[in-house]
Amino acid sequence: MKILFSGYAPVHFLCFRPLYARLVTMPGVSVDLSGGTRTKSPFAPGGYLFDHETMYGAFDLPDGAVRSVGSLAKEDYDVMFAANTRRIEPRRVQSRVQIFHGMSFRNRAIRPETDGADHYFLLGPYMKRGFEAAGILSPDDPRGVEIGFPKTDRLLDGSLDRAHTLARHGVSGDRPVVLYAPTGERHNSLETVGENLIAKLAAVDRYDVLIKPHDHPHTLVDWWDRLRPLESEHVRLVREPDVIRTLSIADLLITDASSVANEYALLDRPIVFIDVPELIELTRNKGARLDLETWGRKGGEVVADVSEAIEAVEAGLDDPTRRSDVRRAMVADLFYHPGSATPAAFDWLSGEMALR
Repeated sequence: MKILFSGYAPVHFLCFRPLYARLVTMPGVSVDLSGGTRTKSPFAPGGYLFDHETMYGAFDLPDGAVRSVGSLAKEDYDVMFAANTRRIEPRRVQSRVQIFHGMSFRNRAIRPETDGADHYFLLGPYMKRGFEAAGILSPDDPRGVEIGFPKTDRLLDGSLDRAHTLARHGVSGDRPVVLYAPTGERHNSLETVGENLIAKLAAVDRYDVLIKPHDHPHTLVDWWDRLRPLESEHVRLVREPDVIRTLSIADLLITDASSVANEYALLDRPIVFIDVPELIELTRNKGARLDLETWGRKGGEVVADVSEAIEAVEAGLDDPTRRSDVRRAMVADLFYHPGSATPAAFDWLSGEMALR
């Protein structure tokens, strides 16, 4: 059986990696990876160049595992997996499995470009309802498979070592760990107030502050380079692409409109949302299925500016159980099989595609 995965950002592969790690050990199964970090180009087919070294270089992959996008035009596969909505496809494929790289209240995962997949690994009941409301899946459509989010299994399955992860990030764990992880859409909080927020958090001098810029921002700013002068003993930039490891050690998350908030809710720890009205208006103008009513930012505190954010961080660390009931209800609606989505995926693959 020949299997292909393709995507255009490291987070896309991270969502497939739990499946990849198991598939490559199975006799009779070969797995190719393709795609790459996208760059717009008027000279490239489809308008994009794909840099697979930038996308896959951080992962310890065997030689020859990654195929160029151009080579796919001559290749046929039995199954392909894609975590991006606009799939990068080979010449022919028998079965397309749409997985997802997260889900925020902007609901960018639910859009017409995903139509045409043979199977959808749905994250949870909330996503299922969204696909039905969008007319992409009908109720009881067999293409919608209740899997969950394999990427997040390690938050709950006990496989991560906190002491080791703290050391990887260069912090001791003696102070509360505050993670700042904004989204990559234009008008995100890093663009509007981020540098001031980081400076003020550092000035409090009671936290270890970890900063995780988005891995495919919609602007050309190199945030790792720009924020480097703010690094210190207790302020660290997170350069590894896998946010799950970082989430696991955070005592509190600061974000804006990122799907990382829903993933962090699995840990039932406090969240502070920086309000980003321009980004929200941009989302509306794009016709996305923006939803602030069902869950939205209800699992945390929404703040308008940096001073309110600093107060909310202190309050959240003082009482981490505040809004816990909302987060638990939210997680039950957002995720099938929390902590065991990967086994659920292979149970389904074993039956549907005769993978043993």
